[in-house]
Amino acid sequence: MRWALVKVCLAVTTMVVVAFAVPLGLVIKEMARDRAFSNAEREAAAVAPALSITTDRDQLERVVASAGSDSGMAVHIPAGGGQRAVDLGRQRAAADDITTVRGLGRASTAEVPGGSTLLQPVALSSGEIAVVEVYVPESAVSNGVATAWAVLAGVGTALVVGSVAVADRLGVRMVRPARKLVEGAHELGEGKLGARVPEEGPNELRLAAVAFNSMADQVVQLLANERELAADLSHRLRTPLTVLRLNAASLGDGPAAEQTRAAVAQLEREVDTIIRTAREAKPQTAAAGPGAGCDAAEVVRERMGFWSALAEDEGRKWRVAGTERPVRIPVARADLAAALDALLGNVFRHTPEGTAFAVDVHNGEDAVIVLVSDAGPGIRDPEAAMARGRGSGSTGSTGLGLDIVRRLAEATGGDVRIGSSVLGGTEVRVWIQLDGREPVRRGHRVRRRRTGRLVSTFNRPRSLP
Repeated sequence: MRWALVKVCLAVTTMVVVAFAVPLGLVIKEMARDRAFSNAEREAAAVAPALSITTDRDQLERVVASAGSDSGMAVHIPAGGGQRAVDLGRQRAAADDITTVRGLGRASTAEVPGGSTLLQPVALSSGEIAVVEVYVPESAVSNGVATAWAVLAGVGTALVVGSVAVADRLGVRMVRPARKLVEGAHELGEGKLGARVPEEGPNELRLAAVAFNSMADQVVQLLANERELAADLSHRLRTPLTVLRLNAASLGDGPAAEQTRAAVAQLEREVDTIIRTAREAKPQTAAAGPGAGCDAAEVVRERMGFWSALAEDEGRKWRVAGTERPVRIPVARADLAAALDALLGNVFRHTPEGTAFAVDVHNGEDAVIVLVSDAGPGIRDPEAAMARGRGSGSTGSTGLGLDIVRRLAEATGGDVRIGSSVLGGTEVRVWIQLDGREPVRRGHRVRRRRTGRLVSTFNRPRSLP
């Protein structure tokens, strides 16, 4: 592309220079010729008044000398009226040319060795026609023409060289971004997901670079979402695995019981490996489209019905509040169920048997709060617990449970906070925004609006019976 552009500019500029320089040079040459013959006509006209008055040789010689052209001027006076013919100066033109001009009565030019002559007829007082011959050498005709041609050639060469240089720079400016775009495409095709293209060059290539970078970002995001989906789906297997592990623990002793516990432990390890391998990006957890979402109260009742059986086996007291009425939230049902399973699974996994817990749902005008509390030992470092992939350091923890909950809340504009509950353990507050606005945070309580309507009263869970 670069050399093609240079060749095109070279050809176009050369044609333009030739089209303008050659005619201009010919015009300059013609102007120089006209200038030389105009000077010769003025010299001849300076002698004409003297010829109309006198034909005396001595007087005519003085007139020619005063005109300053005695070496290049000749006067030819024919015989007649009782006087002899007079030829003053050096004759260069042929006699036939002089006779022809005398007969025609008008000026003419004739080619002579070394140049040309101007033959100017002049009427004498005797009625005869004299001819004034003015020699115009070739140097006078071409005076300044060579210099003008040299200037035109120099200007034309400069234009050609300049156009080639500009075309080369434009070619580089076009080729370099295109080459980088090709290199970036090759790198992305080889699996280098960090490959990006500088957004520079002409507008079309800059738009192509922007589109390429956007495509690369989308590819990275899609791959990350796929890995995240695999991690989240694998994490959801932790709930039935927990049930299997608890049931296996109650089987007692014996080969079959040991094999069952070993199989459950191996399955947990495999699931943990899958989660740790594919936990890089963020999946979409918000429900798509208007009217989508689920009834949070129904999902809480359903999941608590599942976990209540385990709670009874372990002697845990539990309570659910705020699920008497439907509570619509812009979250997919499966995502909310996975988040609740992650929170309740943490309660069963990280608190001793017999530890009480509670789930409260608070419904407001612009937000829904899901509060999960327990009477366990609590979390010493909430920030570390919220960091994705960090886990709690205990065996079998992948660190994805709270991250799943956090991403679900942030997808709606809400957030997740960890604190201490009145039961003496951990309190996880999940704020789900209903209208996409930033949540109004005033400590751990949402105040009443000026209208007097209750948004939500974020009460601590009451003590369990």
